[in-house]
Amino acid sequence: MKKRVAVIVTDRQHEALRMAVGLTLADNRVSVFVMGRALEKGEMTDLNLQSLAEMGADIFSTMPVNGLLLLSTDEIARKLEGYDAVIPY
Repeated sequence: MKKRVAVIVTDRQHEALRMAVGLTLADNRVSVFVMGRALEKGEMTDLNLQSLAEMGADIFSTMPVNGLLLLSTDEIARKLEGYDAVIPY
């Protein structure tokens, strides 16, 4: 059975995105929430975001500068209630 897993991205962005990609390989339904800061630019960040998109992960952000689906902190809090696991990074 697929589990719904949310990954909260804060300080350790590269690790969080890499781990989220790995979770998609275990047949989980993964959503990524980038909280409160801009994503660090770089080849690995771009690769991880592209991989997540290809694997069907939903990617949200509280910051419009990230160019991702924009949600407020309150909207994210309501969404998190529906996940089997929430992993903060």
